[in-house]
Amino acid sequence: MFFYTYVLLSLKDNDFYIGYSSDLKRRIEEHNLGKNFSTKFRRPFKLIYYESCLSKEDARQREIYLKSSIGHRFLKRRLHNFFRQ
Repeated sequence: MFFYTYVLLSLKDNDFYIGYSSDLKRRIEEHNLGKNFSTKFRRPFKLIYYESCLSKEDARQREIYLKSSIGHRFLKRRLHNFFRQ
């Protein structure tokens, strides 16, 4: 089983949402259907990045990292071409 750390881009406010899940497809659908209170008013979302891990704890730690300021800088460098569009 894989665990996914993912980054969604809100098409409403153009900001990130970072999370983790064992079922990436289902989780994105939940965000876009408004089933998550913290993202309900920021819909719709577009998946722009994800990583897979074999351990739930590794995925959770990666989520924490990506939410940090250094993690945000990593994402901006990693997705440089995406943001230039």
